[in-house]
Amino acid sequence: MPGDLTDHPDAVADRCAEQVIRGGTRLGMVAVDRGANALAVTGWTGPVNYFDQVSPLAAVVRSWEDRFGVRLLGIGFETLDLSVAAPPVTFGHALHVAAEHWMFCPDKVEQSGRDLAGYAEQICGETLWTLWWD
Repeated sequence: MPGDLTDHPDAVADRCAEQVIRGGTRLGMVAVDRGANALAVTGWTGPVNYFDQVSPLAAVVRSWEDRFGVRLLGIGFETLDLSVAAPPVTFGHALHVAAEHWMFCPDKVEQSGRDLAGYAEQICGETLWTLWWD
């Protein structure tokens, strides 16, 4: 189920980008029609301990682009930073999204110190999703 846009996805991405800029951040440009496609095109291997192919993960991020106005802000060694223009705002919706996060990136949920319901409460209304794989 999609969320309701809080603002244009590009405007949300601009605001969130300021939060993810870190010392040593580098700009990269990739010739793709959608940000999610950059994961596969660049040969990113961040979740190699969990997944041997990144194409299915790129498909999930494309789905999030469509449903939540997600924009790919950053790719790290084993991290992804995503802005979210239409985050879940109800607990029920957030619980479904939390389950997607757990399947996509188990470390993010399991290392949050919360159970799935607690994690769902945490992501309600969040406009920045930072995911990582150990």
